[in-house]
Amino acid sequence: MSEYAIPKYITSMLTFVLMRRKQVTVIGNYDANDAQYELGLQVGNLIAKLGACVISGGRTGLMEAVARGCSEAGGISIGLLPGEDFESSNDYNSIVIPSGIGYARNSMNVLAADVVIAVGGASGTLSEIAYAWCYRKPIIVLQGGGGWGDQLIGTAIDHRWDYKIEGAQSLAELEDLLKKYI
Repeated sequence: MSEYAIPKYITSMLTFVLMRRKQVTVIGNYDANDAQYELGLQVGNLIAKLGACVISGGRTGLMEAVARGCSEAGGISIGLLPGEDFESSNDYNSIVIPSGIGYARNSMNVLAADVVIAVGGASGTLSEIAYAWCYRKPIIVLQGGGGWGDQLIGTAIDHRWDYKIEGAQSLAELEDLLKKYI
């Protein structure tokens, strides 16, 4: 070994540190009920354990739950806020980005994703699912959250691509599906 050779364990560490982390956008109810909040905690925790970072709308309900679950597992959570101030963020986001563009930020949330996970969801979630479809982002619904997510499992929204919205019946199944994309 030459005196200038870099040991393999250091190059492995550098590769890990310098790689772009996969990004998982999680969408769902801003007014999540207790069951949805618990699912969000578990999803955020899972994403962090898989080495990816969480992206969400950054505020209350499911957005807070995934950020909290991610944070508690030592992960990175990015909150992309609709307004102009940092104060509307939940307390668990590692990175807060005020957009000042209201619901239009839903497009940015899904564009930033390698994969989108839906838990429940009302009209805002439905718009994010539509954006994800248009941008050809894989969409996984964790079943049991209710709302638009559960209603769209197994559907192809239109002819844009040969894909159907995937459903996971459990966290273990969600983990298997996520590993395909991250």
